[in-house]
Amino acid sequence: MTTDNESYYLGIDVGTGSARASLLSPTGTLIASSTVSTKTWRDPSDHRIFEQSTDDIWAAIVSAVKTCLEGKSPSAVKGLGFDATCSLAVCDLEGKPLTVTRGDALGTPGERNIILWADHRAEKEADLINSTQSLVLDYVGGTMSLEMEIPKILWLKSHLPPAIFSTCQFFDLPDFLTYRATNDATRSSCSLTCKCSYVPTHSGWQDDFFEKIGLGELVQSGYRAVGAGRAAGPGMGVLTAGQPVGKGLSKRAAEELGLVEGTPVGSGVIDAYAGWLGTVAARFNEDGKLSDIVPSLEESQHRLAAVAGTSTCHLVQSPQGVFVNGVWGPYRDPVFRGWWMNEGGQSSTGQLIDFMLTTHPAYAELQERAKSEDKNMFVLLHDLMEHLRTSENASSFTEVLKDMHMYPDFHGNRSPLADPRMRGALTGLTLSSSLSALALTYHLTLESIALQTRHILESLNAAGHKITSIYMSGGQATNRVLMQLFADVCGVPVVLPFEHSGAVGRGAAVLGRFAAEVVKAGEGMGEREQDELLWKIMVEMTPAGTLVAPSATPKVKKLLEAKYKIFRETIEIQKRWRKEMEEASK
Repeated sequence: MTTDNESYYLGIDVGTGSARASLLSPTGTLIASSTVSTKTWRDPSDHRIFEQSTDDIWAAIVSAVKTCLEGKSPSAVKGLGFDATCSLAVCDLEGKPLTVTRGDALGTPGERNIILWADHRAEKEADLINSTQSLVLDYVGGTMSLEMEIPKILWLKSHLPPAIFSTCQFFDLPDFLTYRATNDATRSSCSLTCKCSYVPTHSGWQDDFFEKIGLGELVQSGYRAVGAGRAAGPGMGVLTAGQPVGKGLSKRAAEELGLVEGTPVGSGVIDAYAGWLGTVAARFNEDGKLSDIVPSLEESQHRLAAVAGTSTCHLVQSPQGVFVNGVWGPYRDPVFRGWWMNEGGQSSTGQLIDFMLTTHPAYAELQERAKSEDKNMFVLLHDLMEHLRTSENASSFTEVLKDMHMYPDFHGNRSPLADPRMRGALTGLTLSSSLSALALTYHLTLESIALQTRHILESLNAAGHKITSIYMSGGQATNRVLMQLFADVCGVPVVLPFEHSGAVGRGAAVLGRFAAEVVKAGEGMGEREQDELLWKIMVEMTPAGTLVAPSATPKVKKLLEAKYKIFRETIEIQKRWRKEMEEASK
């Protein structure tokens, strides 16, 4: 049992397939964690559809939190924060879920009320939005993704009866979770600015944009359905990261979670932004020695956070807005007031690796052999590649793969092309369906992900950023072969987190501690003091990471440069072929 003077902070991370609760000390020590799987529904006749349930997610959160709190006093938890995927949660005015599945059940009370971030049903709506030449497009890299919330809301508008649409509330999922926890619908600057076409530098909501695309109801209602705040700032209805939401935990949520009513809840962030919060303030170890440099808020502008799970998000902060074609943002105030964030991304990375493995004819054989040899299957794939390398007298895996090329956008391109119609491509295949062929395909997939990361990083730097390192988090950070590829392909060091799976939850816990300290300080704390406090908390709660330096030999560098040139050519070829086929179809 905890003692009276113990204090903990709870970070709740909702990813694509699970909810994870992490209990941390004020110094960032992980005390306990628990992960519970969540459901995703697919449509067997439409690959674009991905749906989830807020009830299912909340039940998973409750289970995970209770496991974390075993043997702990509820009063020892001084604050909690949420992060989640940028998925659209739909409910009625009382917070009850409304079905988003097409068909007769659409708009009726029901479990499936989340259109997941990966859902691509709103392609026509995104095309309409992108034809408007609206100001809002300037702040999403020039092209709005169909993964954002406004295209999805517009899809619902075109499929729901007007009477039902007028009774809907729409939340980016992190904001729904703070609403569910506090019964306060105040939205976060992170969700509204990054995913809902809210522009803080131009008075927030753009009435002419919403009228033009056919969402005039939102304007007429004062944006009640999406968060009524007109401009970001204290008391204006929109909260920056970690600011206290309402009066803290509601009685209902406190009873469900086993916590104390009124416990401060920090305004939430999108999961990738929590990964940024939980990594970029880290010092790092190089050759076993801890860096003497204690990072400052100003240093954060040179550190690219890559949050790599099912997809990968690339986040970099800057003191001025940097406009980058095909890269989301610049978003002002998503974390720190007065600072801007750009967000690049790859729609499918971990998902792509899984797809390339599980659909290969030799996958079952890989599983069987890994089991019989008592080996992790990724270690086995590495061993197979090493055998190929030595048998071919090659100097590196890159040389083994020199005649094979892959373009990874099997689920469209998020950045820097912002083109959901891009598709994957493979060249250099043979008739082999052996385990060795699977090893080649797997490592080729890793290489293509690293090449695309370079494409994003180069686009950011060409526009004005000065990125000198990549700070990783998420499951892919455990893949040292991929991490070395990132360093070698991009030509910058990669810093791995202390806990690959804990960085995002750590970022959420940072929000909880920040909310608790702001509440404790009272109303006298100014904006600059709050910014200084948030960065101080990030530094204190982020353990040192491990540095992976570029180590490619001159020969490998030359091969990777050639691979990158071919990667870029593949994009132009695909665009040209698409145009030729479209013209031939007229």
